[in-house]
Amino acid sequence: MTFQITVQPSGHHYDCDADETVLAAAIRSGIGLPYGCKNGACGSCKGKVVEGTIHHKPHQARALTDQEKLQGLALMCCAVPEGDVVIEAREVGGSSEYPVRKMPTRVTAIRRAAPDVAILTLQLPANEALAYRAGQYIEFMLKDGKRRAYSIASAPSLGGPVELHIRHLPGGVFTDHVFGAMKERDILRFEGPLGTFFLREDSDKPIVLLASGTGFAPVKALVEHMIHLKSERPVALYWGGRRPQDLYMHALCEQWARELPHFTYVPVISDALPEDGWTGRTGFVHAAVMQDIPDLSNHQVYACGAPVMVDSARRDYVEQCGLPADEFYADAFTTEADLAQP
Repeated sequence: MTFQITVQPSGHHYDCDADETVLAAAIRSGIGLPYGCKNGACGSCKGKVVEGTIHHKPHQARALTDQEKLQGLALMCCAVPEGDVVIEAREVGGSSEYPVRKMPTRVTAIRRAAPDVAILTLQLPANEALAYRAGQYIEFMLKDGKRRAYSIASAPSLGGPVELHIRHLPGGVFTDHVFGAMKERDILRFEGPLGTFFLREDSDKPIVLLASGTGFAPVKALVEHMIHLKSERPVALYWGGRRPQDLYMHALCEQWARELPHFTYVPVISDALPEDGWTGRTGFVHAAVMQDIPDLSNHQVYACGAPVMVDSARRDYVEQCGLPADEFYADAFTTEADLAQP
């Protein structure tokens, strides 16, 4: 049994199987609904059910509150239709420009950028290229049927191997393997490109790039893409970590700040110790943006990192700094521990 999903205001419509989510059917049909984690944790796919009924698969309460449900809002990555449904959602142009593919890849290098951060370099099969937009991610398909998502840290314009930044989460099935048994020349399988976190090139607004930890990975790809475009839009990168070592490509960011005339870099550390010798900004990275740019009404913000950082930035920038809600673009890095929470 299939149902029809109609998207307003575009008028696009597509078929959705009875046991399929609204988002999964949209991706399969090439309809550009916004999304991030696909696991009911980040809230990026939130939209309104205008007509018809849906039921939700398990999701995190902070991604969709009871009050939002009463307002007719739904997480499209967890929403399963019970009949024909009309939804209201802001479609993302270009998100389905490149087909989602399943591909094998070979690990060509594993480099430690910090004690708990590995940079993986992946080589694609000969005569095959992964077409994607800077900021998108891939999902590794593990042998037990589980998946692990990682943002691509290299811009497609570079045309070389795919680069990923992976933080070690002790007890994590995949990251324990990366930091333990994984060797160069190992073969992995992935699906991609996925996600709607990428540069909106039809705007000339100043950009704030906000990252925490390995949320820097897709931000790095965005900066490389803007360099390729020879973009003259003002860009301010705010990168936060608990300790200075968490800013594992600090030197590269300083190089960008020296060489790019429209680029500024503000590193922020939240839990510096005396032995770190840190003399830079301290506190929460999203708050540093508010201190420096109290009026965000004419900006775009691209935020990537821990869900608590992304959620706080979205709320505070819109409510206190005048940022238009539709100019906040986010990719919350959700771990298995995040998804285990109610």
